[in-house]
Amino acid sequence: MVEKTAKHKKNGNRGTKRRKGYSSKRTVIGVFYILAVILAAAVLLHHNPLADQTTEMMKKVMACLLISFTCVIFGIFYDRLTVLPKELYQSRRLIWKLAKNDFKKRYAGSYLGMVWAFVQPVVTVVMYWIVFDRVFNTRSQLVAGGIEVPYVLYLTAGLVPWFYFSESLSNGTTALLEYNYLVKKVVFKISILPIIKIIAATFIHVFFVCVLLVISVAYGYYPSIYTLQIFYYSFCEFMLVLAISYVTCAVVVFFRDLQQIISIALQIGMWATPILWDISVLTDQMKPFFKLNPMVYIVNGYRSAIYEQEWFFEHFYSSTYFWIFTVTLFCVGSLIFKRLKVHFADVL
Repeated sequence: MVEKTAKHKKNGNRGTKRRKGYSSKRTVIGVFYILAVILAAAVLLHHNPLADQTTEMMKKVMACLLISFTCVIFGIFYDRLTVLPKELYQSRRLIWKLAKNDFKKRYAGSYLGMVWAFVQPVVTVVMYWIVFDRVFNTRSQLVAGGIEVPYVLYLTAGLVPWFYFSESLSNGTTALLEYNYLVKKVVFKISILPIIKIIAATFIHVFFVCVLLVISVAYGYYPSIYTLQIFYYSFCEFMLVLAISYVTCAVVVFFRDLQQIISIALQIGMWATPILWDISVLTDQMKPFFKLNPMVYIVNGYRSAIYEQEWFFEHFYSSTYFWIFTVTLFCVGSLIFKRLKVHFADVL
């Protein structure tokens, strides 16, 4: 009789937990859909009288399609999509500890140690500045496009976020391969490995943001309230790289050639992003296609924060597109990672 009572209580507790979980699930999905409807309405109602009407309509259609696609994915795969954020939050202290260790061990054994992490990007900036400003006089093209800032500041503001994107994506892609001994441990949450590599790359990024601020001050562009947007754009880039890394790190386990493909794509992407050149030189028909690259939003955002003194919400369509794209990619990446995760230990 006592055993039956105990079993009845256990079943009752399980039923209560299931009802609470189901209620919480409906609440979260409902809130997500309401926010999506509000965002879609804001996109449709927003109007810029100075913009080309055809381009503006194309942006609205693409935004609504991405919002609809994200809502469908979130509603169908809610249980799978929420597993990854929960694991990252629960392991936040371990993530921070492993990220610091990863950054330290990367240059362990060399005489200069972590100095090498900063030397190569600095040399690259100086080299580009000499070639494009002193030799080819790219500065004159910026002036023709209405940009009056020194070329070294323009160049550095574009290279700093790109270095962060390139390094964090490369390291995040190979996270599972590098930590394959942890992947084989049953109790270890391997979903934290990509974010560990990205946080380790963030340490170097913080240093170069400081270098960028020093260069801007040296040329008379002092920090203002607009400069605080660097935190926002850094977070944007962090989330973008994290979303991409969950796709690439899962696929590269089965398709190792992806590492070389990403290296080539990063080389092409650097020239497809207005880092060394100004996007204003493009025709009005070409600009929308280049702006589909989410890194254009990041690079332009860094420049807005440093010397253009523009808020991110002034670029409504660009901000909306970036976050819809990133959230959608994160949802897809979470599903791919979870689907392939059970086979990682067998392959590695």
